[in-house]
Amino acid sequence: MNHQETVSHANRLIRDKLGDIQAGTLGLVLGSGLSAVAGAMTGTVDIPYTEIPGLPQSSVPGHGGYLRAGKLSGRPALALCGRVHLYEGFSAAETCLPVRLLGSLGVNMIVLTNAAGALNPLFEAGSLMLITDHINMTGQNPLTGPNIESFGPRFPDMGRAWCPELVALARREAARLGLLVERGVYVQVPGPSLETPAETRAYRQMGADAIGMSTVMEAIAARHMGLRLLGISCLTNKNSPDCMQEISHEAVLDMAAQSSDQMTRLLCALAARPELDSAPGRA
Repeated sequence: MNHQETVSHANRLIRDKLGDIQAGTLGLVLGSGLSAVAGAMTGTVDIPYTEIPGLPQSSVPGHGGYLRAGKLSGRPALALCGRVHLYEGFSAAETCLPVRLLGSLGVNMIVLTNAAGALNPLFEAGSLMLITDHINMTGQNPLTGPNIESFGPRFPDMGRAWCPELVALARREAARLGLLVERGVYVQVPGPSLETPAETRAYRQMGADAIGMSTVMEAIAARHMGLRLLGISCLTNKNSPDCMQEISHEAVLDMAAQSSDQMTRLLCALAARPELDSAPGRA
């Protein structure tokens, strides 16, 4: 099957299991070590990715590998618990199939979360960062090849990839909760090797505040479909080129797990806001 057929087939399977998807349903993509957010959902139904034909399967620890349907603070939500990455051998388009599926189901707003390294020296490990813009350093694009008109236009505009209104709403909710939340530019690299000091210095000079190996491909595909985006990075470590410290994937997962309470509180607060219902669906 091609990607359009894969998404259509998966759409039918999900609707057979869950019924019609309610208006105002929030889409969530939960990154490394952050699947605990799904634990805050109520009335849940889980569908393993292995039961959704054509959906790519992650081989990375910390990525659950299932779609959870339920409610978050009373709002219907569909959470992708775990994602796949370019470094696992998937194409850019394949890494976006789960997000394409959410869009095809009628989800209009998606929150993309990830674990990321802090490049901005003023940002501390353990804090959250709202993504205001991104840099694609993967050398790939999920829209390469023939355009699928049912997904979106040939040349989607990325001038407002990350919805400023959702960023502002998240900032207000974080302040109300007393959470320290930064704002910044996220850069995606292909991985899986971590950055050298020279690379870290170069990305910082380009204007990046945080770095990771996911999210941007999904953001491009989501905007291609006209979805509104909010991005939240859990800053798991500080990338300082003059005093680089050894970091492991296990340490990243540990720090993400420690910060998952902040992420959960913020997402629960956002889901409860009535402003999400009055926001335009597809831009």
